[in-house]
Amino acid sequence: MKTALRTLAWTVLLLCGSFLLHLFAFSTSEANSDVDHLRDFNDGYKVFSLTLPNELSFCGEPVPLDRIDVRERLDRELLVNTYWQSNTLLAHKRANRWFPLIEEVLRREGVPEDMKFIALIESNLTNVTSPAGATGYWQFMKETALHHGLEVNGEVDERYHVEKSTVAACRYLKNGHYKYGSWALAAASYNLGQGGVDKQLGRQKQESYFDLLLPEETARYVYRVLAMKEIIRDPERYGFHLRRKDLYPPYATRTLYVSTPIPDLAAFAIANGTDYKTLKLLNPWLRDTKLTNREGRSYSLLLPGEGFHDAVSE
Repeated sequence: MKTALRTLAWTVLLLCGSFLLHLFAFSTSEANSDVDHLRDFNDGYKVFSLTLPNELSFCGEPVPLDRIDVRERLDRELLVNTYWQSNTLLAHKRANRWFPLIEEVLRREGVPEDMKFIALIESNLTNVTSPAGATGYWQFMKETALHHGLEVNGEVDERYHVEKSTVAACRYLKNGHYKYGSWALAAASYNLGQGGVDKQLGRQKQESYFDLLLPEETARYVYRVLAMKEIIRDPERYGFHLRRKDLYPPYATRTLYVSTPIPDLAAFAIANGTDYKTLKLLNPWLRDTKLTNREGRSYSLLLPGEGFHDAVSE
């Protein structure tokens, strides 16, 4: 009996020891796996803090980077746009298509080239409509668009017309610059409205955008422009590597002027060697399936030109 009990005790002891050894080995294996995993992760994936530029200007006006709050606000927007890679890559690609046209309008209207980045941060160069109803690359509300000479109705909405809406944005910005003597405040008023800027200037008794305490969206606004200016100007500094063939080319188009009604845009497109989808792609300001044009206005429609469907190579 004693022998049997002794044998049973040894058996239980051996089993417990075996279990503990197995558990220890499993835990050690898991720990080693975590260490290996962390090492492999750090070897293959690195996230860097950014080195800010030593000097920066907006529309020729110096940005006071010697101030701690200015540097930190700029740092935030550079980080956001550097590490939101998909959005910023698309910004690079679309800017190649649309910036030449926007720059031409800005030069013609006497507005600094830096203002093109407002369209980029407002819409990422897409014809989006905000929850509040702001529309197009420059995100005009209907009343503001009408006030600045754009046609907006059920068939025609020139907020979607890149060239004409850029002209309207120039009028708004030039008015702001004339009023404030500062392009940064003019840009801030594009976001907050001149009434909002006036209120803050009067309340705080300041004259510079960089000296004002503003609502969060407006407080970030010029810094978002500056961040995109920096990243688009020097993409490799911020980790973006694009080949020429990666960028979206400007559309190859020809212009057709019409001053008569178009009862069926699909039939019109086919008669002019294209299709409805392409006609709407090139003329998104056409908002219906027809163009009644009761007033006999002259419209310039873009149609595919030679090489419209050609891909760009290096």
